[in-house]
Amino acid sequence: MAKNVAQSPLERTSHSLAKQCAHEGVMAGAKAAVIASVATAIPTFASVRMLPWARANLNHTAQALIISTVAGAAYFIVADKTVLATARRNSFKNASNIEP
Repeated sequence: MAKNVAQSPLERTSHSLAKQCAHEGVMAGAKAAVIASVATAIPTFASVRMLPWARANLNHTAQALIISTVAGAAYFIVADKTVLATARRNSFKNASNIEP
C-alpha cells in the first residue's frame, strides 16, 4: 500500500474518531481495573488472615491470581462497553450530519 496517498476529510475524521473512541475505552478500563483491584485485594487479604481455610489453601500466587483476574475482567468489560457506547454516539452524530 502506498503511504503517500492523500486521505479524504471523511477518512481523517473517522480515523481520529476511532482513535478517540479507543483512548476513552482504555482510560475507562484502566480506572475500572484499579478500582476492581483494590475492591478485590482488601477482602482477599483479610480472608487469608482471618479464615483458617484461606490461610491453608491460598498462597501468594493464588491471591495474586484472584486479584489480577478480577482486574483484567473489569478492564475488558468496561473498555468494551465504553468503546461501543462511544462508537454508537459518534455514528448517530455523523448520521444526522448526512443529508438524504
